[in-house]
Amino acid sequence: MAEPVPSSALPPRQISDEQIQQYRDFYTELIGFVPPRIQARTDLLARIDPELLALQEQIRAHAMYPKCFDVKTVQLMLFGMLLMNLQDAAKLHATAALRAGATFEELSAVVGLAFLFRGLSAANVGAEILQKIAQEQSKEA
Repeated sequence: MAEPVPSSALPPRQISDEQIQQYRDFYTELIGFVPPRIQARTDLLARIDPELLALQEQIRAHAMYPKCFDVKTVQLMLFGMLLMNLQDAAKLHATAALRAGATFEELSAVVGLAFLFRGLSAANVGAEILQKIAQEQSKEA
């Protein structure tokens, strides 16, 4: 991972630490931590364009919590969508799905669906993600 840019190389934050923490608390609640890319985005935009940060977080909150789906279902779908593109963020949404009550059986079923339309790469990446999460959980227990 790249070293963070020293704060002195960037303009000062235009919003309070408390406001940034409010944005980041969502990710901690959902995933259990704030991913480095989210930390970077929230820090940079807090300094450069806090209005854009507020808009991004408002749209994210609106889209990620549709009234017709529960959190577990949304996170299972996002895991599958990201897995179709072999994106590393798929692991974050698999973790969020587990935290929202999904089982490894459900996550594996999503991997199977991705396999049908994306192929063996999705099956391999999905299995690797689930294995890593299971290993991490066993270390925490």
